[in-house]
Amino acid sequence: MTGFAGDLPLLLLAAAAEVTDAIHAGVVAAGFTDVRPAHGFAFVRMAPDGATVGEIAEHLGVTKQAASQLVEELVKKGYAERNPHPHDARARLITLTERGWACTRAADAAVARFTDRWARTLGPDAVVGLRNMLTHVVTPGRVRPAAW
Repeated sequence: MTGFAGDLPLLLLAAAAEVTDAIHAGVVAAGFTDVRPAHGFAFVRMAPDGATVGEIAEHLGVTKQAASQLVEELVKKGYAERNPHPHDARARLITLTERGWACTRAADAAVARFTDRWARTLGPDAVVGLRNMLTHVVTPGRVRPAAW
């Protein structure tokens, strides 16, 4: 089967870039002009119950130092806050603030618009079928920022 749909990986990468761009554009249009896609990937890990810097680093595939810098940026911008960890006195739990949740809601709305656009183009059954097929070959949760 070599060569069959050989451009599939490139199309999947292009689709991922389109999704990221659509979400980012929706967030910016909603007034959150000081975030970038990497922040959104961190928000995913922080929601709904918070995460440690180490968990955020693992989720993003970066060092703890890089994740710590990202968290510091999000705290300064008012999107996240550090809280005592309920089970580990040495750790801090990073949670979204109301501003962070509002940005997340804007991202969710952008995702819905993106999905609706694909459903109008391909048809709802095709979109559901594509989603169901991808669940057989894609590991959920392995979403990483392409650029910082």
